[in-house]
Amino acid sequence: MLTNSISLWTCLPFCVLLTSIAIFPLVNRQWWDKYYPVVSIGLGILVILYYVFVLHSAFPILDSLHEYISFIALIGSLYVITGGIHIRLSGRSKPITNVIFLAIGALVANIVGTTGASMILIRPYLRVNHYRIKPFHIIFFIFIVSNVGGALTPVGDPPLFMGYLKGIPFFWSVKNLWYIWLFAIAAILIIFYIIDSYHFERLTHHQQNLAEEIGEHAKVEGLFNIFFLAIVLISVFISNPPFLREALIVLAGLGSYYSTSSKIHKKNNFDFIPIKEVSILFVGIFVTMVPALEWIRQNSVNLGLQQAGQYYWTTGAMSSVLDNTPTYLNFLNAALGQFVHNNVDAQINYVLQSHKIIVQAISIGAVFFGAMTYIGNGPNLMVKSIAEQTGAECPSFVSYILKYSLLILLPLFIIIWFLFFR
Repeated sequence: MLTNSISLWTCLPFCVLLTSIAIFPLVNRQWWDKYYPVVSIGLGILVILYYVFVLHSAFPILDSLHEYISFIALIGSLYVITGGIHIRLSGRSKPITNVIFLAIGALVANIVGTTGASMILIRPYLRVNHYRIKPFHIIFFIFIVSNVGGALTPVGDPPLFMGYLKGIPFFWSVKNLWYIWLFAIAAILIIFYIIDSYHFERLTHHQQNLAEEIGEHAKVEGLFNIFFLAIVLISVFISNPPFLREALIVLAGLGSYYSTSSKIHKKNNFDFIPIKEVSILFVGIFVTMVPALEWIRQNSVNLGLQQAGQYYWTTGAMSSVLDNTPTYLNFLNAALGQFVHNNVDAQINYVLQSHKIIVQAISIGAVFFGAMTYIGNGPNLMVKSIAEQTGAECPSFVSYILKYSLLILLPLFIIIWFLFFR
């Protein structure tokens, strides 16, 4: 915790990085592909220099880099492990089969996490839709599997896991968020079905007949990688000693990579380009977001948060562009400090009993709003990168927001606020 007061202008490097991610791929894609490491790391270095030589405190940066190591170890290992699992589905997709697939993905996200579910399911989802893949197919996968689906368990999404570590019971989320989760998932799936049906009906008769073809038999290869996946999921619950969790997760990834045959990797079009892009962009994000998170921490009490709706919108807005885990923690701590000043255990118990709706609002805001942008949650960029590797067209950062987030998610989130947090 810094004793120095953080000014809003120190958030400028983060804003520049966010703007660069949004604009440069549209203006000059070749330049961005070549120089995005320079932009991301360079802006991060500026923030590091400011903290070290002006504020004389490197601890916030070190804490954020520790979180980054945990983040990239988890997401990288899951990417490698799931890259060793090849799922082949029979036939080709119709609108109803896509709806069933995404609904299953929403459930699986609560067992292996949104990252694990995204990495396991995105490749078979792309393959079964390859004859008619559209950008909206990718976006709705991100909405459901990579974000909203994981709101029922601490394993589902990192913010909820941090709440579990703070003392929130493991099954609290499923008991208190299930009806909001069900409403959101059902609404998004209905919208997806309408859009997918419209595009399916516009296919030629021959293209529609492709969906009736049996094709190859369904088959799963590389199932032994479930063992490595289990190691990762168990390791997530290890907190001490430092870096043991990360070491076990990385070892599981290495074990999977070297024990998986090259044939399976080839069938999955597996390479390290997606994880390279995500790791470079997010190291800049994790460092440059430190001043923004510090400013929120220092001013959370002064933001005048009193009602559940205020926590919902503020946590959600910040989680759209900042890492949703520290954002969740900041606003959860703000709520704890607002309602009771005893020890942490007493705070958690009191707030869960007397102000349950506040914790619900913070939890839903952190998990759901991660779908608002590509950088709102780690799996989002991974899914985009994997899809582009297969030749699928994905919207730009700006198009994602203007054509999908604002038109589909924002009205839904307003309805959720009106029904549950108003």
